[in-house]
Amino acid sequence: MRERYTDSDSFSRIRPKGGPRRGRRSDRFDDADFQHPEFASFEADFTHFTDDTGAVEAAVSHEYSAYPGYAEHPARSEDAGVLPAPAAEGPAGGDRWSTWDQSTPTEKGPEPRPDWVVTELAAVDTELGIVKTGKEADVFLLERGVPGTGRRTLMAAKRYRDAAHRMFHRDSGYLEGRQHKESRVSRAMAKRTAFGREAIAGQWAAAEFGALCRLWSAGVAVPYPVQITGTEILMEFVGTADGTAAPRLAQLRAEDADVEDLWGQLGRSLSVLAADGYAHGDLSAYNILVHEGRLVIIDVPQIVDVIANPRGRSFLERDVRNVGAWFVSRGLAERRVDELVRELAFDARLG
Repeated sequence: MRERYTDSDSFSRIRPKGGPRRGRRSDRFDDADFQHPEFASFEADFTHFTDDTGAVEAAVSHEYSAYPGYAEHPARSEDAGVLPAPAAEGPAGGDRWSTWDQSTPTEKGPEPRPDWVVTELAAVDTELGIVKTGKEADVFLLERGVPGTGRRTLMAAKRYRDAAHRMFHRDSGYLEGRQHKESRVSRAMAKRTAFGREAIAGQWAAAEFGALCRLWSAGVAVPYPVQITGTEILMEFVGTADGTAAPRLAQLRAEDADVEDLWGQLGRSLSVLAADGYAHGDLSAYNILVHEGRLVIIDVPQIVDVIANPRGRSFLERDVRNVGAWFVSRGLAERRVDELVRELAFDARLG
């Protein structure tokens, strides 16, 4: 893939296939220990997925066997229905087999799912490069497709870093009042042990996936959440078919900005969010994407319950004023920002 650049320093070029990669997922949490939206338990170390009994049900549907590449899947053995552990080598022509069957129903996006979501078991994931680096997570461009067919889609793979490689500036605020149901996990998180740091990263990923599912279902303009496995969230890629990511609102050129229309879209999404009792909590022109005139809100792990939180109204107002500053600088009347603050407070029943 050719190199692409964006205007922002926080975006780096999409690296070509074969270049250095980060966050490849040959490991995962045990299904019994990892459940969305809350984790029942965590394993201190990741291990390759194996079946503890040595065998699982021989329940592979015949409809999938027709797909090219199905027979080569290392886990699709016809030997007495046994599904052996995946081979260390990935599939031909990709980086890994699709992880769709590694997520439980609660770890998959809400139904009805968009037609572009690839759920076929013969699908292969190919990593195409990095889209964005951040303090807490990196976003990669991933293609999931069924070999030999035209069935393919691009997704954004958001991978939260462990504590040794990230700068979580929101850990303490997020963890306050969110004790894990297992005391050993809570203690490990409080002490920031290696196990506890991994648990924290997992909670951030689970929190964002849960928020995306809730907001998508409510009608807020967010990327569709496809699935979560461990600390990796796969979601709708907002951009063009050739893998060029949509610009953030802060990057949008003046001639490409329909200020009135974008302000209207923002108001509608924030109104739905407020009516559901929430505020984004960290909204700005840097975590809103604009693709072909469509406004999409991203980065939502810290959404705030404006009713339960004593500072709920201030979070709501801060969101509007932070983004409103961009619109005012491009001609929006300042009173419109004040009006939206009042409207959202009413929608949230804050008086």
